[in-house]
Amino acid sequence: MKRVKHRASVAMLLALAIVAGLGFFLFRLWSDGADWALYRANQSVYSGGMLRTGTLTDREGVILADGTAGTYAENANTRRACLHLIGDYSGNIGTGALQAFRSEMAGYSFVFGTARSGESLALSPDARLQETALAALGGYSGAVLVQNYVTGEILCIVSTPVYDPADPPASFDSPAYEGVFLNRALSTTYTPGSVFKLVTLAAAIENIPDLYERSFTCAGSVTVGGNPVVCTGWHGTQTIEQALANSCNCVFAELSLELGADTLAAYAEKLGYTDSLTLDGISSAAGRFDRAEAGTSDLAWSGIGQSTDLVCPFAVLRFSAAIAAGGTVPEATLLAGSSGKSVRLLSADTAKKLGDMMSYNVQYAYGSWLFPNLALCAKSGTAEVGDGTSHAWFTGYLDDEEHPYAFAVIAEHAGGGLTVAGAIANTVLQKAVELEL
Repeated sequence: MKRVKHRASVAMLLALAIVAGLGFFLFRLWSDGADWALYRANQSVYSGGMLRTGTLTDREGVILADGTAGTYAENANTRRACLHLIGDYSGNIGTGALQAFRSEMAGYSFVFGTARSGESLALSPDARLQETALAALGGYSGAVLVQNYVTGEILCIVSTPVYDPADPPASFDSPAYEGVFLNRALSTTYTPGSVFKLVTLAAAIENIPDLYERSFTCAGSVTVGGNPVVCTGWHGTQTIEQALANSCNCVFAELSLELGADTLAAYAEKLGYTDSLTLDGISSAAGRFDRAEAGTSDLAWSGIGQSTDLVCPFAVLRFSAAIAAGGTVPEATLLAGSSGKSVRLLSADTAKKLGDMMSYNVQYAYGSWLFPNLALCAKSGTAEVGDGTSHAWFTGYLDDEEHPYAFAVIAEHAGGGLTVAGAIANTVLQKAVELEL
C-alpha cells in the first residue's frame, strides 16, 4: 500500500511538473512568440537578414515600404521624407515602423503563428505633409512632429538629416550625414530653452495662489546667488500673461526660486519631460532635470529651461497635446484610425489657463499675421547651447475643432525660435489644414 501511495505521489509530482512546464512555455510563447517567429534566421519572413513580408502605406494609401519586394516609396522625395518614419530594411534605423510593426507586417498571431503573405498596414502620417516638413526644415538638422490631439494619431514625424534609402550614399562620413541614423524626434534630447517655461508656469498656476494678481518687474537682469540672470529685454512691470509673452527670464527666475527644485522636478516628471515615453512600443529618450540648490542661479536657470535641462521633442509634443485636449492626452500612435487610452497630465483648469496664455503669445507678442488663418496657441524657445549658437524651438497647437493639431519643431543651431522654428511650423500647419487631415 505504501508503495502504491509513493508511486501515486511521484506521478502527481511529474504531472504537476509537466503542467508547470507547459504553463511556463505558454507564457513564454505569449510574451516572446513574436520574437521567436521573427528571428532573422526564419526564411519565411526574412531574406538575407531583411524583412521580406508585408506592406506599409501612409494614411492615404501611398506605399511607403513593400516588404515582399524589399522596396520603398516610388517617389524619391517621399522616401527621404519618410526615412525615419519607416526605417530601413538593413536595420540601420531601429526606431521606424519596419521595426515597430514587424510582427503585424509578418501577419503573426499567437494562435496561428506567422502568415507568409504578411499584412498591409496603414500608418497615420501623410506623405505629403512629411515632404512639406522636410522642405520646411531647409537643411537644418532637427525634427518636426504633428499630432491629432483628439485621436492621438501622429500626422507628421520628420527627422533630419536624411538620405534616400533606395539609393544610399557610398559613405556616411560627411558632416552632412552626422547622426543620420538617429531619429531626432524620438531618440535625442535637447536643451529646451523657453519652451520649458510652460512647465514652470503649470507649477506656478497650481502652487502660487496669487499668481494672477501679482505684478512682476524686469530690469533686464536679476542677480541670484551672486550671479546675473540676464533677460531677453527690459520689460518693466508685467502681468504673468505678459511675462510669458515676453519670455521674461527675470520673472521665471523669480518663479523658479519660489517654487523650488523639488516642485519643478516633480512637474517635469509628471508632465513627461524626464521620462522615457513610448510610441507604439518605440522608446523615446529620457529628458533631464537636476535639482539645483535653493537660492542659486542654477535653480533660476533650470526653471527658464537652461542649466542642465534636457528634453526630447516627442515629450514637448505630448505636453502641448495635453494642453490642447484639456489636460488629458491620448496615447500617441503611428497607426491610422487607431486610438488608445488617455492619460491626464493636467487639470482642465490649468490646461485652459496655459492655452489662453499661449494664445495671448501669438496675438500680442509674436503677431497673428505670421500665421494667417490659424487659430494658433504657441510658445517659442531659443535654447543657448554653449557654443555661441542656439537651437530654435516652437511648440503649441491649433484651437480648432476641425483641425485639432498639436506640434513641436526643433531646428539645431538655427537661432531664433519664432523666426526659424515658428516659420517652419507655419508652413507645416498650413499644409496640414489644406490637406484636411
